[in-house]
Amino acid sequence: MTPHRVVALVLPPQSTFELACAAEVFGVSRPGLPTRYDFSVCAEHPGAVPTLAGYDMAVRDGLTALETADTVVIPGWQRPDEPAGPAVLDAVRRAHQRGARIVALCSGAFLLAQTGLLDGRRATTHWRMAAALAARSPRVLVEADTLYIDLGDVATSAGTAAGIDLCLHLVRADHGAAYAAHVARHMVMPPHREGGQLQYAVESGRASDSLAPVLDWAAERLHEPLTVDDLAARAGVSARTLARRFADRLGVSPGRWLLGQRVSAARALLEETDLPVETIAVRVGLSSATNLRRRFHRIVRTTPAAYRRSFGSHHEGEAALQAGDAQQP
Repeated sequence: MTPHRVVALVLPPQSTFELACAAEVFGVSRPGLPTRYDFSVCAEHPGAVPTLAGYDMAVRDGLTALETADTVVIPGWQRPDEPAGPAVLDAVRRAHQRGARIVALCSGAFLLAQTGLLDGRRATTHWRMAAALAARSPRVLVEADTLYIDLGDVATSAGTAAGIDLCLHLVRADHGAAYAAHVARHMVMPPHREGGQLQYAVESGRASDSLAPVLDWAAERLHEPLTVDDLAARAGVSARTLARRFADRLGVSPGRWLLGQRVSAARALLEETDLPVETIAVRVGLSSATNLRRRFHRIVRTTPAAYRRSFGSHHEGEAALQAGDAQQP
């Protein structure tokens, strides 16, 4: 398998954290895992590029590196009030036109918006800068409280850890849930957070309000015909109170969270077993193959059969993944 080429466009003064998010996910070779990505960086002017951390980084490649990138990452843009250089904007547009995926982490959304590729489309950034992005780019549909948004050809994330969430999400989309889970495990990160979750939660300060017990309880019983009322009863609150807590902490309804867990469990079974779709549907609580196919397509944007062909146990590299598991302490 030819590695997917990821090129990060560094912009002075470069944020070291957002760049490190992309480099850690796409650029680190991990024992026991097949290499699926080739990571590099480029700049408009190769040479010494200053960073926010007080040191310069040496960048060898110029904008021509974007001409062969499969994914272009914009790891932050520290001058949102200023127009980016025409050469930079043209290089990003050309990469997009020939089919490269453009990914903006945190304030990188400001530069991506300048290209026009977000006009009329949903995007996010750090909650603190969302109002400024909306004001400077009124044609962009800014969502201030979302972790990340993946539109297929372009993707944007909130700040800090949300950049890692988006990168892991892209790995999941490229190479399946099992491979992404292995990368996350090496990074000691949660394997997957849905992009629609809130950037930050409203905390009540009461331990009794924690959703963790009911989430863990439900995750172990996906094969059962659980309902929102069942979750509320387990939490000892009304369905309305539970819905409010889910909205405050996760940014989704209990029903949507439960469906997401069922589909995630189905993805794992499609990758790791040869079970028929009908059996998988029953095991994850979606009752029938027809229901699973409909729900799966709505969330994953493909069919269970097509997903299994791409990421099933016969897929190239599965033996290496299993070997990697065997080597873990």
